[in-house]
Amino acid sequence: MLRVEHVSYAYDKNLVLENIDLAIPKGEHVALIGESGCGKSTLLKIIYGLMDLEQGAVFWEDEAVLGPAYNLVAGAPFMKYLSQDFDLMPFITVAESVSQYLSVFYPEELQARTAELLELIELKDFAHKKIKTLSGGQQQRVALARVLAQKPEILLLDEPFGHIDNFMKNSLRRNIFAYAKDNDITCIVATHDYNDVLPFMDRMIVLRDKGIIAKGRPMDVYSNPGKLYIASLFGEANSIAMSHLKSYANSDRTIIVYAHELRVSNATGLPVTVKESYPMGSYYLTTGKMTNGDTLFFHHHNKLESGKQVYLNVSLKTINQRIR
Repeated sequence: MLRVEHVSYAYDKNLVLENIDLAIPKGEHVALIGESGCGKSTLLKIIYGLMDLEQGAVFWEDEAVLGPAYNLVAGAPFMKYLSQDFDLMPFITVAESVSQYLSVFYPEELQARTAELLELIELKDFAHKKIKTLSGGQQQRVALARVLAQKPEILLLDEPFGHIDNFMKNSLRRNIFAYAKDNDITCIVATHDYNDVLPFMDRMIVLRDKGIIAKGRPMDVYSNPGKLYIASLFGEANSIAMSHLKSYANSDRTIIVYAHELRVSNATGLPVTVKESYPMGSYYLTTGKMTNGDTLFFHHHNKLESGKQVYLNVSLKTINQRIR
């Protein structure tokens, strides 16, 4: 088990993380998610041992993970950390880069393992291409294969698909996270992309204001976000007073409603005036103004004309779920 105990960290007295506690069992996949600057990357670096701690400690089983003040080569040997800087050698081939840390004393195993990893990242046809000739997304895929080649017990990934084309991301996510699960690799991913989280993580941890503001199974956090900030990590969302949604509600209490959960009616509901409609493929993301001037985001299957008045409704199931 990986344990992060009472960890705080500051850059030049600017506190970034405060009193962070985590316990991550072996083989679990965990996402650190939040806005830029919330401390996701810093926490990964602390876990890996790239930073010295003045407060708190990190343990893998019973072994303390210590920083560069205690280790000549920073970074725990049983972990591998992939940062947003891929650190690849530009003048060697893709195959050479992937196999860089594999033993040359077992050439057949080296060749088979390299081929397996190239298949995993879908770059088999690029095996003999020089790294410098690859796109940024292709280089990121090589970097992913290279850290997996070393068979880590813990894999730390910082925005691992940020440079990769959208059409490639989904299959690569499936390949990488399935491989890590099959090999019982503990995986911690710092990301801002919920597509890395909802289908593949066992747990998610939301960071903000130096600490953890939510954690749990991804679909549980998604279904009951509690705060507009948390919901906004999954897409457009609104905080709406119950008195606006139901005229009989004698309360100023607000609930979080995702844009896709609002339904358009021409007759009854919460009145809004359409401002803009943005085509999103299978639907339009629409903004509307409430009578009090607040903006709402909602989805509709057709484009709605600016200035048109419509009425928005939320299902009782959604209201009951969020008002608890």
